[in-house]
Amino acid sequence: MDHGRDHERVIEEHAAPGAGPDTAQVAAAWEELVATARRTVADGLVVGTSGNVSVRVGDTVLVTPSGVHYDRLTPHDVTGVDLDGRPVLGSLVPTSELPMHLAVYGATDARAVVHTHAVHATAVSTLVTELPTVHYMAASLGGPVRVAPYAAYGTDELAANALRALADRTGCLLRNHGALTYGATLDQAYDRTAQLEWMCRLWLTASSVPGLTPSLLTADQMTEAGERLRGYGQRGTGDGSGEAGAGGAGVRPSTGR
Repeated sequence: MDHGRDHERVIEEHAAPGAGPDTAQVAAAWEELVATARRTVADGLVVGTSGNVSVRVGDTVLVTPSGVHYDRLTPHDVTGVDLDGRPVLGSLVPTSELPMHLAVYGATDARAVVHTHAVHATAVSTLVTELPTVHYMAASLGGPVRVAPYAAYGTDELAANALRALADRTGCLLRNHGALTYGATLDQAYDRTAQLEWMCRLWLTASSVPGLTPSLLTADQMTEAGERLRGYGQRGTGDGSGEAGAGGAGVRPSTGR
């Protein structure tokens, strides 16, 4: 049985007339999106239906639907919008955080976005305005990770706050909420989320030792780490490892979605 072609037929059935990119691309991207979403649960970054994942295919943004457990998602649940948020694929309501995802795509060259309510990242977001530089891997996100001011979930205000925190970064924390990262691929966006959660856990662990204060890296040390990370990993593998050190593409002035 050709499952790939079956998935393509499902995409065709759920597409708005004349909308969307090549069905084979969409089918493959949706399958990868679902796998990534399930990975956030398996790795303990998401509980229930919290958090959301999206990927851009051409001018279509595939996104996890609102309130649906990831283990129940099938090709029939494909959910896609255009860059202005108009539905072009599926009948399910997109994640409530769609404004934040679209804001990132409109202001950066992101091709994938991962948002979680991971415990350590969320805990750190309640304590500081910037994650202390306890480890050089902060350079893989472009530098010290900022915390975006609190705003109600799903609002344009939260989206705007996140973009400011993402300036020249590929990840940020959201006050009393969670974490947001983006990348050139779903794998890269996910890896950045996992790395950010690990750094938050590291700082919380180190700072919890009575009578001791964690040493922090200086700005010069962070710059050196960023330069070294640019050349890290295998060349031409498409895994984004070598790109991570520079923080990828930072936020640029938006020209509209």
